[in-house]
Amino acid sequence: MVGNKGYRKYLKASKQGFQIDTGKIKTEERFDGKWVLITNTDLSAEKVALKYKQLWQVERVFRDVKSLLETRPIYHQNEANICGHVFCSFLALVLRNELEQRLTAAGHRLEWAEIKQDLKALKEVEIDEGAARFAVRTELKNHCANIFKAVGVAPPPTIRKLH
Repeated sequence: MVGNKGYRKYLKASKQGFQIDTGKIKTEERFDGKWVLITNTDLSAEKVALKYKQLWQVERVFRDVKSLLETRPIYHQNEANICGHVFCSFLALVLRNELEQRLTAAGHRLEWAEIKQDLKALKEVEIDEGAARFAVRTELKNHCANIFKAVGVAPPPTIRKLH
């Protein structure tokens, strides 16, 4: 506890060692379950709180996009790169939201994890057969066909000849 700044403030030091400061804990209890947000917008407190609570969705999309695209941590050196990264992440969020709306409109209620899993399982491999070259895709598993249908996109053919 001594090495953790968050816990250390609740300790009393003496010659015998450290003890928990119960008075300090009692004083701090009045803040339990409360949080403070500071913003530079003109939004009402209720709207700011709602937007803050929705932030977890954006953070989840960032994690999902990074894991799905297998990107490593990115450290930007200038503002243009930061803006580009934020734009791409926001675009991913908009596209995810659109996909979920279209699936719901088509009568499919799917969790994002299911959608990702089914789409990630879809693969295409190239095969050389003599002078001919073919692309072969895996079977559409679980909800994959419904996902393609909901967005109005035909899945790639099972087998196609490449040039």
